[in-house]
Amino acid sequence: MRAPVTSPALNWLLARAREPELRHLAATARPPQRRSRRQWFARTARVVEPLSALPAVTIRHAFPDDALALWRLAALDSREAPAQPALVAEVDGELRAALSLRDGRVIADPFHGTQALVDLLQARAAQLTAVDARLVEAPGRRLAGRALRLREGS
Repeated sequence: MRAPVTSPALNWLLARAREPELRHLAATARPPQRRSRRQWFARTARVVEPLSALPAVTIRHAFPDDALALWRLAALDSREAPAQPALVAEVDGELRAALSLRDGRVIADPFHGTQALVDLLQARAAQLTAVDARLVEAPGRRLAGRALRLREGS
């Protein structure tokens, strides 16, 4: 079993996706009229689904053994499988969405709500491309700095 990939930014996106639901639950839990504190605390508590009961979401790179699952997902979405390299979103071990890092095409399971998963995939792709851009820029800066130091020293 693969270890799940976690990131503070992905956790933030998940929290942002859940925020409207929690705000709605908080708004509906308020009493319609003014009550005393004793009445407020004596009311029956509403059951809110704990975060541990939510399905586990894993964002990871696609592996060669994911080809069949990607093909199935593409068939469900009536599109072609995304070009490799790709990122995939798994919910409880089942592929629900995929994003090509080469051309940005997305496929998703139309029978499940996958917009939040697609947003997570796009955020992770943006993180990866930002890191790649920094790695590409860094050697050029170092070489330019060396050239300037050599010119100043001579």
